[in-house]
Amino acid sequence: LDGDTRGGAALSIRAMCGKPVKYVGVGEKLTDIEPFHPDRMASRILGMGDVLTLIEKAQNAITEEDAARMAKKMKENSFNLEDYLEQLNSMKKMGSMRDMLEMIPGMGSKLKGANLDVDEKQLEKTKAIILSMTPKERRNPGILNASRRRRIAAGSGVQVQDVNRLLNQFEQTKQMMKKLSSGKMKFPF
Repeated sequence: LDGDTRGGAALSIRAMCGKPVKYVGVGEKLTDIEPFHPDRMASRILGMGDVLTLIEKAQNAITEEDAARMAKKMKENSFNLEDYLEQLNSMKKMGSMRDMLEMIPGMGSKLKGANLDVDEKQLEKTKAIILSMTPKERRNPGILNASRRRRIAAGSGVQVQDVNRLLNQFEQTKQMMKKLSSGKMKFPF
């Protein structure tokens, strides 16, 4: 279901036919089918989000062991590009950024017209760049000099600027995680 109207239509059809709605399609892929929960659907239609479904998606995408390991790496400031790749894969399992944010109460109405969808091609490009690195380079991005960056760019089919952009993005993510784990960063809400 990609809109309030369709959600309301599904509930109306259920009322008319007397047959229960058991599953709903929430995307275009075969994996985008979820069990139907009327209370959660009503909450989405009213713009109150769906935190329970968001939590379920997170639990399915990330195991407790992975979360604990990642938290430890964040505290020790040993987060590397292998971990970054793992995080990208986990996010992809959960769905689009827009879908996740719409499940947070009050965020649905604020997202109208905002372009939050992360380009799938950009994600694939990022993964290709990381996978073109040697394991040593992924664990220690500080060793990536100009010649290594050229080799990685050629191996992943991108420009050197794309490799530099990814490394800058990674450093920003690493700094943000460091601030979060130390308690220095405050959330705006």
